[in-house]
Amino acid sequence: MFTYDRRTVDAAGAFLVGELERLDQTLHLPLHSVTWPRDIDLREDVTMADESSSFTVTTFAAAGGISPNGKNWVGQKTTAIPGIAVDIGKTPSPLHLWAMELGWSLVELEAAQKVGRPLDTQKYEGMKIKYNMDVDEQIYIGDDQVGAVGLCTNPAVHAENSTLDWNAPTTTSKMILDDINDLINTAWERSGYAVVPDQLRLSPRKFTRLLQPATEAGSQSLLRYIAEQCISNTQNGRPLEIHPIKWLTGRGAAGKDRNVVYSRRPEYVRFPLVPLQKTPLEHRGISQLTVYFGKIGHVEFVYPETLAYQDGD
Repeated sequence: MFTYDRRTVDAAGAFLVGELERLDQTLHLPLHSVTWPRDIDLREDVTMADESSSFTVTTFAAAGGISPNGKNWVGQKTTAIPGIAVDIGKTPSPLHLWAMELGWSLVELEAAQKVGRPLDTQKYEGMKIKYNMDVDEQIYIGDDQVGAVGLCTNPAVHAENSTLDWNAPTTTSKMILDDINDLINTAWERSGYAVVPDQLRLSPRKFTRLLQPATEAGSQSLLRYIAEQCISNTQNGRPLEIHPIKWLTGRGAAGKDRNVVYSRRPEYVRFPLVPLQKTPLEHRGISQLTVYFGKIGHVEFVYPETLAYQDGD
């Protein structure tokens, strides 16, 4: 007489089903949410052979003519004409190898296929979920173990505090619009008024607040009102894109939620990523094994002055 413990039976996806039990055959995967494909552009020129990714930023220095801080005026008989100096700085960051092994025995595979729950497919789906969750975390908050900072946690980005409580009964739509405009203006000013952010990311709690009507008439939501009336729309010619990010909850100073504005353009901020590859299927005894692997980098802030953070309730 053969006996199977619960772990062995569950691993193959087979269960004891009573006569009056209606088992739902649908495969229900764990609840999860990743938003990184929506919020950042990838740098796809990196390869598996690369150990690091890097970029350069060029700065210029130029002295004036009559005054070092003035324009380059020169006289008709001038023999000393000022020139321009160029400095090119390189910023490297490592690429980290990510890998996960998938394996199953031929007995498990046969049993799972017989009950209609393919084990190899489920393990592959689980691997994809883990990979996307790791990339999601790396992009938004970085990783302390490898010294990476994320889109929402870069200390080089200016962070300011807001005293406005968005959920207070006395807070009006105009006050929230002014609060967001102050944040956008901070990044615009720090970039030398060269770049106006076109992206706003909020915690889910603050995003929910923007779904309420902007006026008592209820003809327009606060979300649409801010997107169309803020500085970004007037300067970029398109509404501000506003989306929630779960990582922003309690991410600011003193445990407050954080708001983030930036421009989603690869010349300002991007993420180096080498897509997943896999090894050939290996047979070891009665088991089959394969390894999926790729490389994950650090968020590259080419111009951190084009971003700004705001912490508040």
